[in-house]
Amino acid sequence: MKVTSQSFEERGVIPARYAFGKIDPQAHIGLADNISPHLAWDAVPEQTQSFVVVCHDPDAPTVGDDVNQEGRSVSADLPRADFIHWVLVDIPADRRELKEGEFSQTVTPRGKGGPLTIQEMRQGLNDYTSWFANDRDMSGDYFGYDGPCPPWNDELVHRYIFTVYALDVDRAPVEGTFTAKTLLEAIQPHVLGQGSITGLYTLNPALVPDE
Repeated sequence: MKVTSQSFEERGVIPARYAFGKIDPQAHIGLADNISPHLAWDAVPEQTQSFVVVCHDPDAPTVGDDVNQEGRSVSADLPRADFIHWVLVDIPADRRELKEGEFSQTVTPRGKGGPLTIQEMRQGLNDYTSWFANDRDMSGDYFGYDGPCPPWNDELVHRYIFTVYALDVDRAPVEGTFTAKTLLEAIQPHVLGQGSITGLYTLNPALVPDE
């Protein structure tokens, strides 16, 4: 399968309009537009019954002591882990794209609703659910798409990998509220093919490429 986007190029910078956070000269981070990007796919396997989309950042720091702290930086040598930004299932077999803004058009404090979304598709929880768990103003269940917001003092430019899976079932074998981990384990026997596109994003002004 081949996955493309009109929102960003393979290994290209993701524009801030698709991010959760953007650079703010005074506060380091400000809320961005959080628009879900356009995705398209082709070369679909025969017998495909539905699609799944998962977006993850494999560069999330595993230790948070230095994250967004003045006078410190998050070392590029720090071990990294996945942070899930989007989980969408039950995409109809005749679909070949998700339109820009179709699943998110703003930051929603305490998270967008779910699991059910448009056209009987379902959304899983993303990892802002755990990130904001102890935040009085932002805690909640974050379903669906919420875009990049890496630490502003991270020495790494983060990668955001959007993967489309083709399944041999018309409904993903998960129920109720689910996460990417639960989903990926459940669909493993049903994956006919997959493809990905990767975008890059940073909030560290020192790492922003020159125009």
